Amino acid sequence: MKYIDEYRDRETVLALAEEIKRQSTKPIKLMEVCGGHTMSIQKFGLPYLLPETVELISGPGCPVCVTSRSYIDQAIAYSRLDDVIITTYGDLIRVPGSSSSLEQERANGANIQIVYSILDALKLAKANRDKKVVFLGIGFETTAPSSAAGIIQAQMAGINNFSVYSAHKVMPPAMATLIDEGVEIDGYIGPGHVSTITGSGIYMDIPKKFGLGVVISGFEPVDLMQSVLMLVKQIENDDQKVEIQYTRVVKPEGNVKAQETLDEVFEYGDDWWRGLGVLENSGLKIRAQYDKYNTEKILDVTVEPTKEPKGCLCGEILRGVKKPKDCKLFGNVCTPSNPIGACMVSSEGSCAAYYMYNR
Repeated sequence: MKYIDEYRDRETVLALAEEIKRQSTKPIKLMEVCGGHTMSIQKFGLPYLLPETVELISGPGCPVCVTSRSYIDQAIAYSRLDDVIITTYGDLIRVPGSSSSLEQERANGANIQIVYSILDALKLAKANRDKKVVFLGIGFETTAPSSAAGIIQAQMAGINNFSVYSAHKVMPPAMATLIDEGVEIDGYIGPGHVSTITGSGIYMDIPKKFGLGVVISGFEPVDLMQSVLMLVKQIENDDQKVEIQYTRVVKPEGNVKAQETLDEVFEYGDDWWRGLGVLENSGLKIRAQYDKYNTEKILDVTVEPTKEPKGCLCGEILRGVKKPKDCKLFGNVCTPSNPIGACMVSSEGSCAAYYMYNR
Protein backbone atom coordinates (compact mmCIF):
# COMPACT_ATOMS: atom_id res chain seq x y z
CA MET A 1 0.00 0.00 0.00
CA LYS A 2 1.56 3.27 -1.13
CA TYR A 3 2.73 5.59 1.66
CA ILE A 4 2.09 2.98 4.38
CA ASP A 5 4.16 -0.15 3.82
CA GLU A 6 7.28 1.66 2.64
CA TYR A 7 7.15 4.05 5.57
CA ARG A 8 6.94 1.17 8.03
CA ASP A 9 9.67 -0.90 6.41
CA ARG A 10 11.73 -2.50 9.17
CA GLU A 11 15.02 -2.51 7.28
CA THR A 12 14.71 1.17 6.38
CA VAL A 13 13.96 2.09 9.99
CA LEU A 14 16.95 0.12 11.25
CA ALA A 15 19.22 1.63 8.60
CA LEU A 16 18.14 5.13 9.69
CA ALA A 17 18.79 4.18 13.31
CA GLU A 18 22.33 3.11 12.43
CA GLU A 19 22.93 6.34 10.52
CA ILE A 20 21.69 8.39 13.49
CA LYS A 21 24.11 6.51 15.75
CA ARG A 22 26.93 7.16 13.29
CA GLN A 23 26.23 10.88 12.95
CA SER A 24 25.30 11.77 16.55
CA THR A 25 28.11 12.83 18.88
CA LYS A 26 26.44 15.53 21.03
CA PRO A 27 23.83 14.87 23.73
CA ILE A 28 20.62 16.46 22.47
CA LYS A 29 16.93 16.68 23.34
CA LEU A 30 14.44 16.83 20.51
CA MET A 31 10.84 17.78 21.24
CA GLU A 32 7.87 16.69 19.17
CA VAL A 33 5.04 19.21 19.36
CA CYS A 34 2.32 17.04 17.86
CA GLY A 35 0.25 14.51 19.78
CA GLY A 36 0.07 12.28 16.72
CA HIS A 37 3.87 12.13 16.71
CA THR A 38 3.90 11.30 20.42
CA MET A 39 1.55 8.37 19.86
CA SER A 40 3.55 7.05 16.88
CA ILE A 41 6.89 7.40 18.68
CA GLN A 42 5.66 5.28 21.58
CA LYS A 43 3.63 2.85 19.47
CA PHE A 44 6.63 1.92 17.32
CA GLY A 45 9.16 1.99 20.18
CA LEU A 46 11.39 4.52 18.42
CA PRO A 47 13.19 5.82 21.55
CA TYR A 48 14.72 2.37 22.01
CA LEU A 49 16.30 2.53 18.54
CA LEU A 50 18.10 5.80 19.23
CA PRO A 51 21.59 6.21 20.71
CA GLU A 52 22.02 7.49 24.25
CA THR A 53 22.97 10.88 22.83
CA VAL A 54 19.45 11.48 21.47
CA GLU A 55 16.46 11.92 23.77
CA LEU A 56 12.92 12.52 22.57
CA ILE A 57 10.62 14.61 24.77
CA SER A 58 6.94 15.40 24.30
CA GLY A 59 5.62 18.95 24.18
CA PRO A 60 2.26 20.76 24.12
CA GLY A 61 1.04 19.04 20.97
CA CYS A 62 -2.27 17.69 22.24
CA PRO A 63 -5.02 20.34 21.83
CA VAL A 64 -7.37 18.67 24.30
CA CYS A 65 -4.56 18.46 26.85
CA VAL A 66 -3.53 22.12 26.70
CA THR A 67 -7.11 23.38 26.94
CA SER A 68 -8.01 24.84 30.33
CA ARG A 69 -10.22 23.04 32.81
CA SER A 70 -12.29 26.23 33.00
CA TYR A 71 -13.20 25.71 29.32
CA ILE A 72 -14.61 22.29 30.21
CA ASP A 73 -16.46 23.79 33.18
CA GLN A 74 -18.04 26.41 30.94
CA ALA A 75 -19.01 23.80 28.33
CA ILE A 76 -20.65 21.82 31.13
CA ALA A 77 -22.54 24.94 32.22
CA TYR A 78 -23.81 25.37 28.64
CA SER A 79 -24.91 21.72 28.55
CA ARG A 80 -27.13 22.28 31.59
CA LEU A 81 -29.26 24.84 29.73
CA ASP A 82 -32.59 23.33 28.70
CA ASP A 83 -32.56 24.55 25.11
CA VAL A 84 -28.94 23.68 24.26
CA ILE A 85 -27.43 20.79 22.32
CA ILE A 86 -23.68 20.41 22.78
CA THR A 87 -21.75 18.89 19.87
CA THR A 88 -18.16 17.77 20.33
CA TYR A 89 -15.44 15.49 19.07
CA GLY A 90 -15.09 12.26 21.03
CA ASP A 91 -11.89 13.00 22.98
CA LEU A 92 -13.30 16.02 24.75
CA ILE A 93 -16.33 14.34 26.26
CA ARG A 94 -14.30 12.42 28.85
CA VAL A 95 -11.97 15.24 29.93
CA PRO A 96 -12.56 15.95 33.64
CA GLY A 97 -13.85 19.35 34.66
CA SER A 98 -13.67 20.66 38.21
CA SER A 99 -16.56 18.54 39.47
CA SER A 100 -18.00 16.76 36.43
CA SER A 101 -17.39 15.94 32.78
CA LEU A 102 -19.45 16.16 29.61
CA GLU A 103 -19.77 12.39 29.74
CA GLN A 104 -21.26 12.57 33.22
CA GLU A 105 -23.59 15.39 32.20
CA ARG A 106 -24.82 13.33 29.26
CA ALA A 107 -25.51 10.43 31.61
CA ASN A 108 -27.51 12.88 33.72
CA GLY A 109 -29.68 13.78 30.76
CA ALA A 110 -27.88 16.65 29.02
CA ASN A 111 -28.16 16.68 25.23
CA ILE A 112 -24.52 16.14 24.27
CA GLN A 113 -23.73 14.53 20.95
CA ILE A 114 -20.44 13.33 19.48
CA VAL A 115 -19.90 14.51 15.92
CA TYR A 116 -17.26 13.73 13.32
CA SER A 117 -17.24 17.17 11.71
CA ILE A 118 -18.76 20.60 12.13
CA LEU A 119 -21.11 19.70 9.26
CA ASP A 120 -22.81 17.21 11.58
CA ALA A 121 -23.41 20.04 14.05
CA LEU A 122 -24.89 22.23 11.30
CA LYS A 123 -27.26 19.42 10.28
CA LEU A 124 -28.40 19.12 13.89
CA ALA A 125 -29.02 22.85 14.04
CA LYS A 126 -31.11 22.74 10.86
CA ALA A 127 -33.14 19.81 12.19
CA ASN A 128 -33.65 21.38 15.66
CA ARG A 129 -34.57 25.01 15.07
CA ASP A 130 -36.02 25.28 18.59
CA LYS A 131 -32.63 24.43 20.13
CA LYS A 132 -29.32 26.26 20.32
CA VAL A 133 -26.60 23.99 18.93
CA VAL A 134 -23.12 24.66 20.34
CA PHE A 135 -20.03 23.25 18.64
CA LEU A 136 -16.97 22.92 20.87
CA GLY A 137 -14.11 24.17 18.71
CA ILE A 138 -10.90 22.50 19.85
CA GLY A 139 -7.62 22.19 18.02
CA PHE A 140 -4.70 23.97 16.42
CA GLU A 141 -4.42 25.33 12.88
CA THR A 142 -5.42 21.87 11.59
CA THR A 143 -9.05 21.94 12.74
CA ALA A 144 -9.62 25.69 13.07
CA PRO A 145 -10.28 26.19 9.31
CA SER A 146 -13.19 23.74 9.45
CA SER A 147 -14.69 25.71 12.37
CA ALA A 148 -14.29 28.89 10.34
CA ALA A 149 -15.89 27.27 7.28
CA GLY A 150 -18.76 26.06 9.46
CA ILE A 151 -19.47 29.58 10.68
CA ILE A 152 -19.39 30.94 7.13
CA GLN A 153 -21.71 28.17 5.95
CA ALA A 154 -24.11 28.84 8.83
CA GLN A 155 -24.28 32.50 7.82
CA MET A 156 -24.82 31.68 4.15
CA ALA A 157 -27.57 29.16 4.97
CA GLY A 158 -29.27 31.41 7.53
CA ILE A 159 -28.76 28.94 10.38
CA ASN A 160 -29.07 31.25 13.36
CA ASN A 161 -29.35 28.68 16.15
CA PHE A 162 -25.75 27.54 15.76
CA SER A 163 -22.60 28.81 17.50
CA VAL A 164 -18.97 27.85 18.15
CA TYR A 165 -17.35 27.89 21.60
CA SER A 166 -13.76 28.33 20.46
CA ALA A 167 -10.62 27.12 22.18
CA HIS A 168 -8.60 27.04 18.96
CA LYS A 169 -4.90 27.81 19.37
CA VAL A 170 -1.78 28.34 17.25
CA MET A 171 1.49 26.55 17.84
CA PRO A 172 4.44 28.98 17.33
CA PRO A 173 3.92 31.07 20.52
CA ALA A 174 4.05 27.92 22.66
CA MET A 175 7.23 26.73 20.92
CA ALA A 176 8.90 30.09 21.53
CA THR A 177 7.74 30.26 25.16
CA LEU A 178 9.24 26.86 25.99
CA ILE A 179 12.64 28.09 24.82
CA ASP A 180 12.25 31.44 26.60
CA GLU A 181 11.46 29.62 29.84
CA GLY A 182 14.65 27.60 29.64
CA VAL A 183 13.25 24.17 28.83
CA GLU A 184 16.14 22.10 27.46
CA ILE A 185 15.38 21.71 23.75
CA ASP A 186 17.91 21.36 20.94
CA GLY A 187 15.48 20.98 18.05
CA TYR A 188 11.82 20.58 17.19
CA ILE A 189 10.09 17.77 15.33
CA GLY A 190 7.47 20.00 13.71
CA PRO A 191 3.79 19.07 13.45
CA GLY A 192 2.77 17.55 10.13
CA HIS A 193 -0.98 18.23 10.06
CA VAL A 194 -0.67 21.80 11.34
CA SER A 195 1.98 22.53 8.73
CA THR A 196 -0.24 21.18 5.96
CA ILE A 197 -2.42 24.24 6.59
CA THR A 198 0.17 26.83 7.62
CA GLY A 199 3.18 25.87 5.53
CA SER A 200 6.70 26.09 6.91
CA GLY A 201 6.99 29.85 7.20
CA ILE A 202 5.43 30.07 10.67
CA TYR A 203 8.53 28.41 12.18
CA MET A 204 11.18 30.67 10.64
CA ASP A 205 11.62 32.68 13.84
CA ILE A 206 12.73 29.56 15.76
CA PRO A 207 16.15 29.25 14.05
CA LYS A 208 16.48 33.02 13.61
CA LYS A 209 15.75 34.01 17.22
CA PHE A 210 16.75 30.90 19.13
CA GLY A 211 19.18 28.99 16.92
CA LEU A 212 17.07 25.82 16.97
CA GLY A 213 16.12 23.77 13.94
CA VAL A 214 12.65 22.58 13.01
CA VAL A 215 11.98 19.54 10.82
CA ILE A 216 8.33 19.07 9.82
CA SER A 217 7.69 15.35 10.01
CA GLY A 218 5.22 12.75 8.86
CA PHE A 219 3.77 10.18 11.22
CA GLU A 220 5.18 6.81 10.21
CA PRO A 221 8.35 5.28 11.71
CA VAL A 222 10.47 6.07 8.65
CA ASP A 223 9.21 9.67 8.67
CA LEU A 224 10.10 10.20 12.30
CA MET A 225 13.49 8.50 12.16
CA GLN A 226 14.41 10.46 9.05
CA SER A 227 13.34 13.68 10.82
CA VAL A 228 15.52 12.84 13.80
CA LEU A 229 18.44 12.23 11.45
CA MET A 230 17.86 15.58 9.73
CA LEU A 231 17.89 17.37 13.09
CA VAL A 232 21.00 15.50 14.21
CA LYS A 233 22.79 16.60 11.04
CA GLN A 234 21.68 20.21 11.58
CA ILE A 235 23.03 20.21 15.12
CA GLU A 236 26.28 18.42 14.30
CA ASN A 237 26.93 20.85 11.42
CA ASP A 238 25.68 23.90 13.35
CA ASP A 239 23.25 24.61 10.52
CA GLN A 240 19.89 25.01 12.25
CA LYS A 241 16.99 25.76 9.88
CA VAL A 242 13.43 24.84 8.96
CA GLU A 243 13.16 21.74 6.78
CA ILE A 244 10.25 19.68 5.51
CA GLN A 245 10.62 15.91 5.74
CA TYR A 246 6.87 15.41 5.10
CA THR A 247 7.19 16.65 1.52
CA ARG A 248 4.47 14.34 0.19
CA VAL A 249 1.90 16.41 2.10
CA VAL A 250 3.41 19.69 3.37
CA LYS A 251 4.28 22.53 1.01
CA PRO A 252 6.19 25.68 2.02
CA GLU A 253 3.17 27.87 1.26
CA GLY A 254 0.68 25.56 3.00
CA ASN A 255 -3.03 25.55 2.11
CA VAL A 256 -3.70 29.13 1.03
CA LYS A 257 -7.48 28.68 0.77
CA ALA A 258 -7.68 27.31 4.31
CA GLN A 259 -5.54 30.20 5.54
CA GLU A 260 -7.91 32.71 3.91
CA THR A 261 -10.94 31.05 5.50
CA LEU A 262 -9.23 31.07 8.87
CA ASP A 263 -8.34 34.76 8.58
CA GLU A 264 -11.89 35.65 7.54
CA VAL A 265 -13.44 34.33 10.77
CA PHE A 266 -10.69 34.38 13.40
CA GLU A 267 -8.21 36.88 14.79
CA TYR A 268 -5.33 36.35 17.20
CA GLY A 269 -5.81 36.86 20.93
CA ASP A 270 -4.19 35.88 24.21
CA ASP A 271 -5.04 32.39 25.44
CA TRP A 272 -4.27 30.07 28.34
CA TRP A 273 -2.28 26.85 27.86
CA ARG A 274 -1.97 24.10 30.44
CA GLY A 275 1.59 24.14 31.75
CA LEU A 276 2.42 27.47 30.13
CA GLY A 277 -0.22 29.93 31.31
CA VAL A 278 -1.48 32.84 29.21
CA LEU A 279 0.47 33.27 25.96
CA GLU A 280 0.20 36.41 23.86
CA ASN A 281 -1.57 35.97 20.50
CA SER A 282 -1.66 32.20 20.89
CA GLY A 283 -5.43 31.80 20.55
CA LEU A 284 -7.89 32.21 17.72
CA LYS A 285 -10.85 34.40 18.66
CA ILE A 286 -14.00 34.78 16.57
CA ARG A 287 -14.10 38.20 14.89
CA ALA A 288 -16.75 40.71 15.99
CA GLN A 289 -18.64 40.50 12.69
CA TYR A 290 -19.42 36.87 13.53
CA ASP A 291 -20.53 37.49 17.13
CA LYS A 292 -23.93 35.91 16.47
CA TYR A 293 -22.06 32.60 16.01
CA ASN A 294 -19.85 33.05 19.07
CA THR A 295 -21.26 31.05 21.98
CA GLU A 296 -19.61 33.27 24.57
CA LYS A 297 -21.42 36.30 23.11
CA ILE A 298 -24.91 34.78 22.94
CA LEU A 299 -25.17 32.46 25.96
CA ASP A 300 -24.74 33.65 29.53
CA VAL A 301 -23.91 31.07 32.20
CA THR A 302 -22.48 30.95 35.69
CA VAL A 303 -19.35 28.80 35.82
CA GLU A 304 -18.11 27.11 38.97
CA PRO A 305 -14.64 27.98 40.34
CA THR A 306 -11.97 25.93 38.62
CA LYS A 307 -10.24 23.25 40.67
CA GLU A 308 -7.14 21.44 39.44
CA PRO A 309 -6.50 17.83 40.51
CA LYS A 310 -3.88 17.38 43.19
CA GLY A 311 -0.77 15.48 42.17
CA CYS A 312 -1.44 15.63 38.41
CA LEU A 313 1.71 16.49 36.41
CA CYS A 314 -0.03 17.07 33.09
CA GLY A 315 1.24 20.66 32.91
CA GLU A 316 4.86 19.67 33.51
CA ILE A 317 4.55 16.83 31.01
CA LEU A 318 3.24 19.22 28.35
CA ARG A 319 6.24 21.48 29.00
CA GLY A 320 8.62 18.58 28.46
CA VAL A 321 10.17 18.80 31.93
CA LYS A 322 8.47 15.62 33.22
CA LYS A 323 7.46 12.33 31.66
CA PRO A 324 4.28 10.39 32.42
CA LYS A 325 6.14 7.82 34.52
CA ASP A 326 7.30 10.63 36.82
CA CYS A 327 3.70 11.16 37.94
CA LYS A 328 2.65 9.18 41.00
CA LEU A 329 -0.92 9.02 39.66
CA PHE A 330 0.10 7.49 36.33
CA GLY A 331 -1.20 3.96 35.84
CA ASN A 332 -2.30 3.89 39.46
CA VAL A 333 -5.36 6.04 40.10
CA CYS A 334 -5.06 7.73 36.68
CA THR A 335 -5.89 5.35 33.83
CA PRO A 336 -7.77 5.66 30.53
CA SER A 337 -10.90 4.30 32.23
CA ASN A 338 -10.48 6.71 35.16
CA PRO A 339 -8.54 9.74 33.87
CA ILE A 340 -7.51 12.33 36.42
CA GLY A 341 -5.87 14.68 33.91
CA ALA A 342 -6.44 15.53 30.26
CA CYS A 343 -3.14 13.93 29.19
CA MET A 344 -4.61 10.50 29.97
CA VAL A 345 -7.85 11.09 28.06
CA SER A 346 -6.93 12.22 24.59
CA SER A 347 -5.79 9.83 21.88
CA GLU A 348 -2.94 12.32 21.40
CA GLY A 349 -2.04 12.67 25.09
CA SER A 350 1.42 11.70 26.33
CA CYS A 351 0.06 9.78 29.31
CA ALA A 352 -2.34 7.82 27.12
CA ALA A 353 0.50 6.99 24.71
CA TYR A 354 2.79 5.82 27.51
CA TYR A 355 -0.03 3.84 29.14
CA MET A 356 -0.75 2.00 25.90
CA TYR A 357 2.78 1.39 24.69
CA ASN A 358 5.41 2.21 27.32
CA ARG A 359 4.37 1.08 30.78
